[in-house]
Amino acid sequence: MAEMKVSQGETVDVAERHRFDTKRLERYMEEHVEGFRGPLTVGQFAGGQSNPTYKLESPSGAYVMRRKPPGKLLPSAHAVDREFRVIKALNQTDFPVPRAYALCEDETVTGTPFYIMSFLPGRVFWDPTMQDVSKSDRSKMYDSMNETMAKLHSYDPAALGLEDYGRPGNYFARQISRWSKQYVASETVTIPEMNKLMEWLPANIPEGEETSIVHGDYATHNIMFHPTEPRVLAVLDWEISTLGHPLGDLTYNTLNWYGPKPNSGRPNLAGADLEALGIPSFEDYIARYCERTNRPPLENVAFYKAYNLFRIGAIIQGIVGRAREGTANDPNAAANAARVPPLAKAGWEEAKKAGATD
Repeated sequence: MAEMKVSQGETVDVAERHRFDTKRLERYMEEHVEGFRGPLTVGQFAGGQSNPTYKLESPSGAYVMRRKPPGKLLPSAHAVDREFRVIKALNQTDFPVPRAYALCEDETVTGTPFYIMSFLPGRVFWDPTMQDVSKSDRSKMYDSMNETMAKLHSYDPAALGLEDYGRPGNYFARQISRWSKQYVASETVTIPEMNKLMEWLPANIPEGEETSIVHGDYATHNIMFHPTEPRVLAVLDWEISTLGHPLGDLTYNTLNWYGPKPNSGRPNLAGADLEALGIPSFEDYIARYCERTNRPPLENVAFYKAYNLFRIGAIIQGIVGRAREGTANDPNAAANAARVPPLAKAGWEEAKKAGATD
């Protein structure tokens, strides 16, 4: 989805490269979406970097469609089928996600595979300082985000039919390998610190294996809060979810606390007066999660920070690569190139705290 953002239902005209036959989609929904009645009006949510996302309005209500973009794509990217599967599985629980209606892998309908889910009006924040929210509500929203993540990690994947949603064990090794390959495939300039991290990280993974459902991009811009109440209404954008180590989600979720000061693109908490805002410190947020999940205090913090800084750098480089190939949803995606070197440098500094040497 997009920022607080398109969360109240604001859309733009569908981009030329993302247009499709609306009538054909309408016919599909009449057959496959329970309760749907046309005619259908389509708008595109602004922003978003990966899968084009549309608001579908009709006499029977509003829906959201997530669709693979057209064009050349990186291997395993834009997995709308996986998104649909995990949302559908979580619909069996009280976990906050939209209702999953239908997955269509027939490319003759819109040109690429897509799925339909319910539309939920709420608040989504690109800026983690959550401007225009009271200090009290902001504290409660951060705690709800923490609690929701802990709830996700508490589910038994097998009980939800997700036992084969990812491979158990070696999560960090597989993630480092995956994002290293995607980084190299999308590389536009040489960034020495990224190369150092790709070499250092696999050899320094902390011991200990755990497996849970992990979102993979659990951050405020993918979390929809209730329109008026300080609680999570829905978790969005499950494209890179899998089975993995819950500490991967936790330490990615806290990236706003330790990421470098933004030089472009997405803001974070660098320089923010957390106490005045009612936002917990990095240490307190981590400790609250550990309390909720009955785990000991987090060790090897510098490794996890280095790993996540590398990982987000590789993800952003993928956006840069897609912009080069013409498949990125954001027309300003090429500007993200400036974000990668500071992330890589910050990641290497964390690696050095964990024992790496130049």
